[in-house]
Amino acid sequence: MGKLAPEELQKLLGCIKTNQQVIVPPLAGYDSGVHLLGDKYIVVSTDPCTNVPKEWFGWLLINYAASDVALFGAKPEFCTLNLLGPLGTEAEVFQSAMKQACNAADELGMAIVTGHTATYSSISKLVGVCTAYGTVKPEKLITPAKAEAADYILCTKTTGLETLVNFSLTHKALAQKLFGAEPAEKLAEQVHMQSCVKEALQLAENIGVHAMHDATEGGIVAALNEVAEASKLGFRIEFEKIPISPQMHKLQEHFGLSDEQVMAASSTGTILAAVAPHAKEEAKEALHKMGVAASFLGIFTKNKNRVLTKKVKDMPFPKTADDPYGRIFSGKV
Repeated sequence: MGKLAPEELQKLLGCIKTNQQVIVPPLAGYDSGVHLLGDKYIVVSTDPCTNVPKEWFGWLLINYAASDVALFGAKPEFCTLNLLGPLGTEAEVFQSAMKQACNAADELGMAIVTGHTATYSSISKLVGVCTAYGTVKPEKLITPAKAEAADYILCTKTTGLETLVNFSLTHKALAQKLFGAEPAEKLAEQVHMQSCVKEALQLAENIGVHAMHDATEGGIVAALNEVAEASKLGFRIEFEKIPISPQMHKLQEHFGLSDEQVMAASSTGTILAAVAPHAKEEAKEALHKMGVAASFLGIFTKNKNRVLTKKVKDMPFPKTADDPYGRIFSGKV
């Protein structure tokens, strides 16, 4: 894991020419792009998948990209797939991943259009890439740039959920020791929580939901900073309102994580949304009916200060995300 620094990403994108039909070009902090096709907007997102539990590989491959499309207010409709493996990869490995991907696409009502499968000497483990796309009416498009001052900051699920689930899957003995056998087993069964397609589409139906972002790499820290940057706003949140599970506290204690690292823990499937005051309760109730927990952390502000309140004391919100995911799984924390 490790995205390019914002300044390096800007250099990377600098050679891309503008096009009048591209409504949302490649931008830092945006996980999808948008282009015009006739009178419709096409939302497109592409994501890699590797180093995940093999029994969930194809499912995650589809849902990573589909989630990003849904967060822009578009229903994921079509996708393309690449399955790439090291030399000698057995056909059954590809077939298993593809079967999982087909099942995942069926669950979301998506059609797989085309793809590519091959082995390469430069690859050491299975890698998948999914490009998903769907349509949305122009007036229904949601982007990270549409948050408004006084919008409430909604957070679904719990912070670091992806980290906890994958930890429980790959470090079963330690997870059971830290969390207890039953909680660890329940976490290991929650891989499906790393998709936010259904709740994103539900939130998109609420005209008071102005912006959404998945708290993937960098967790809440990266997601909030990116929405604020895109929308040219600041925000004020309360640390005590961040949903942190008892298991995340246990992980924090074991690995000596700071509160800032907990906030930055990879949380794929967790949505940060900007919700107008009049739509606050409606949005929360809609999620509740779906069985999705929702918390309000604070508000976006017209002034551009990014403030974290902890025990009634104001402090600067972290500018960068120190995501502990990679170090937890490599044992280097």
